[in-house]
Amino acid sequence: MRLSNSHLDWLESESIHILREAIAEAQNPVMLFSAGKDSTVMAHLALRAFYPSPPPMPLLHVDSTWEFRSLIEFRDAFAREHGFRLIARANEEGRAAGINPFEHGDAYTSIMRTEPLKTALDEGGYDIIFGGARRDEEKSRAKERIFSVRSAGHGWDPRQQRPELWRLYNTRLGKGQSARVFPLSNWTESDIWAYALLHKIQLAPLYLAEPRTVVERNGALIVVDDESRMRFQSGDRPHTRTVRFRTLGCWPVTGAIESEATTLSAVVDETLRASSSERQGRISDGEDGGSLEQKKREGYF
Repeated sequence: MRLSNSHLDWLESESIHILREAIAEAQNPVMLFSAGKDSTVMAHLALRAFYPSPPPMPLLHVDSTWEFRSLIEFRDAFAREHGFRLIARANEEGRAAGINPFEHGDAYTSIMRTEPLKTALDEGGYDIIFGGARRDEEKSRAKERIFSVRSAGHGWDPRQQRPELWRLYNTRLGKGQSARVFPLSNWTESDIWAYALLHKIQLAPLYLAEPRTVVERNGALIVVDDESRMRFQSGDRPHTRTVRFRTLGCWPVTGAIESEATTLSAVVDETLRASSSERQGRISDGEDGGSLEQKKREGYF
């Protein structure tokens, strides 16, 4: 597949500028790392931005305890290979209480993702927090600036967004404030795939198609990542389908898609032909946009 990289070069240049601008002002930076495609590309951009120096920030991963097992393996191998210090945090009380996405819905996201993230950020005293969000993913994300100031409690108020003109960013923080910085804001899903292909970036294997055991739930294909913890329902018929993922979250609430794309090149071709949003695979996004925006206001994204 032949790629024109002038557009990708521009995006890379902008992202590296954002990373360097933020690090120049940071006292204690950190990079959120889910091990998904966006955060993996963002981490590679950080390596390019500060080469040959080691990465100037650690990776922070919030483990909901319902992560895909192969994603955790990829996370650990990535940090080791590229010299990142990895900080993995989980809500141990929630884990002990058995909080799970099958039975606890929105409360699960708050308890197992939002709260341990805020706790980790507070304990680490981080002022600049890099995130891999893209504006094309979901409408509430499109409201957010590249440098997004958060309150002392990590709250986000879209009415308090600062103007960003001519690629000039206001990095000034008040007492107790922090900033979420999104170097991939102007990237699209197809840009991420194409950049990974162009630079031969290894992504989590879940993004490539292979035979996997699935059950169908409300039209979605749920991969049974851990049969011992799966909550099977009456009528479930576990069977094998050749599937891959466009987006990754907790495995019980992330739908796979049928696909024959076993290489990154085939994934790029398939993505360019897709007519649906990648986040249609997030079953937890079934709420209206206001619910997702509320999670952001509370500090989740």
